[in-house]
Amino acid sequence: MRILCTNDDGVNAPGLKVIEEIAGQLSDDIWIVAPELDQSGVSHSLSLNDPLRLREIGPRHFAVRGTPTDCVIMGSRHVLGRKQPNLVLSGVNKGRNVAEDVVYSGTIAGALEGTILGLPSFALSQEFGGPQNRDKPMWDVARAFGADVIRKVMAIGVPTDTVINVNFPACAPDEVKGVVVTRQGKRNQGFLRIDGHYDGRGNPYYWIGFEKFPVPDVPGEGTDLAALEGTQGHHVDDQIEAHARRQAEHGRIAQGDGGEARPVHRPDRRFRLRRSLGIGRQRIELAVFAEFLVSAGAIDRAGA
Repeated sequence: MRILCTNDDGVNAPGLKVIEEIAGQLSDDIWIVAPELDQSGVSHSLSLNDPLRLREIGPRHFAVRGTPTDCVIMGSRHVLGRKQPNLVLSGVNKGRNVAEDVVYSGTIAGALEGTILGLPSFALSQEFGGPQNRDKPMWDVARAFGADVIRKVMAIGVPTDTVINVNFPACAPDEVKGVVVTRQGKRNQGFLRIDGHYDGRGNPYYWIGFEKFPVPDVPGEGTDLAALEGTQGHHVDDQIEAHARRQAEHGRIAQGDGGEARPVHRPDRRFRLRRSLGIGRQRIELAVFAEFLVSAGAIDRAGA
């Protein structure tokens, strides 16, 4: 299996090394094509007004002066030649990607571009658990569980036009309780503010800032926010549809029940709901985002 890895934190980010380790548990044919500079928050942008600069920094390791979307296109259409990747992995992001984060995230966008190109694609993000841990997130949970989650979802089959978004909690691997299924949450956007300053010449400049509420928001039940904030020690797996649809029909949520969908690489087989994982599908009314559901049962390390 040929795997293309990218991220939005940049080619020298520690999370990229982690995703390469995860990919190494799945294959020995791994290619890294990542942004030369930090591209956090660029979303699904393309570089159309500037040329892309490609630099080989090691065997099967390339840096692109561009966005994560540029990197996936460059990797799949140029660097890898005629033999296309079988899987795209984006991350591991330094910080979670939940709720509105998925709209802004370059990590999500890298996986989204892979999906648009018809490739099974996963975005992986590691929560760091607060400002005190921002410079040293706990990568061990992603290392311990990342390959297992990917293996099991791939074995079932990734539906077309679907991105799998995986968030890992800020805890030790032995504190993980299992895998929890979520829907996309929504934050109170009142926490956004504009932070104004003056430079040495007296000219104003601004940062988009964030502030804490005196009373924290209570995340909605069953959301990704609730899983990471209220039920620490769980993975969160979100399924994101690549094309915005007013009505996103994804069958029904049922543990051990069946359903129809076409896996990208297994068009003649049913997308089965397995009791051991509690995989399900959900109808939502508005949206680009649907959820890929994994039960709260513990993950076995054998990858069954």
